[in-house]
Amino acid sequence: MKKILLLFFLLSVLIINAQYQRFVYEYKFAIDSTAKDKTETELMNLDIAPKGSKFYSKDYQELDSLMTAYIQKQVKSGIKDFSLSGMGYKGEMRYFVEKSYPDYALSYFNSLLSDEYLVKDTRKQQWKILSDKEKIGDFNAQKAVCDFAGRKWTAWFTTDIPIQDGPYKFHGLPGLIIKLEDNTHTHLFELKGVKKLPETSEWKSQKEKKRYNALITLDQEKYKKGFKDYLQDPMKGQRQLLSSGTIIEMRDDSGKVIDPAKQMREDEKRLKEKLKKQNNILELDLLQ
Repeated sequence: MKKILLLFFLLSVLIINAQYQRFVYEYKFAIDSTAKDKTETELMNLDIAPKGSKFYSKDYQELDSLMTAYIQKQVKSGIKDFSLSGMGYKGEMRYFVEKSYPDYALSYFNSLLSDEYLVKDTRKQQWKILSDKEKIGDFNAQKAVCDFAGRKWTAWFTTDIPIQDGPYKFHGLPGLIIKLEDNTHTHLFELKGVKKLPETSEWKSQKEKKRYNALITLDQEKYKKGFKDYLQDPMKGQRQLLSSGTIIEMRDDSGKVIDPAKQMREDEKRLKEKLKKQNNILELDLLQ
């Protein structure tokens, strides 16, 4: 009996470890609707574990990890005056999407300047599975469609990988989504690779990340309002910090001290120009 229980335990461990996988997607997008020919590309990882999944930018995750480690090292050493400018800028997609299994409860983590949000998104994805079938890469795939976040989406899923998950917030089909595109052809996710993660892998939520400002938890509707407010006045938080009497010391790359109020005005101008061109974001209904 003990041998049977031990065998069952070992088999269970093997099954659980086999579930640690990484699916690598190529995300092509045109962020400006007036320049749809100017597409950008970013590699995104969907990490699968027994307790859930995490979807994020490969480049941004690497940069975020480096920055966090660097800041912690400087603070631990007692150094208060340091710059992150030398680390460069990697990853346009600065969000994380987590889905918990088996209920697929969805958590969306995103930063708007200094504020970091955890959005509990409970919107349903009403998929319509069609009879169309195709061979996509090495996989047998079937077509499905749904309306979500202000867009009409076409997905191709494969029962060859019986995981009801997919890129970004998408899930709920009887197999992994290996291709996903909106009807304007400006947002496209395609599976490019599969990698088995080490058996020592540990799935950690972004909620456990060390941060210096409190995580703000909202539902989708409140986040939508906050996002619109941010578009109207993206530097509001920084101005409030400055007007509260908080001493902010800014330096340029050469180490020269610069006027924070002047720098903030210049940053605000650049940021507003950038945000104006971001009129074709993935969740289009945030702008409506």
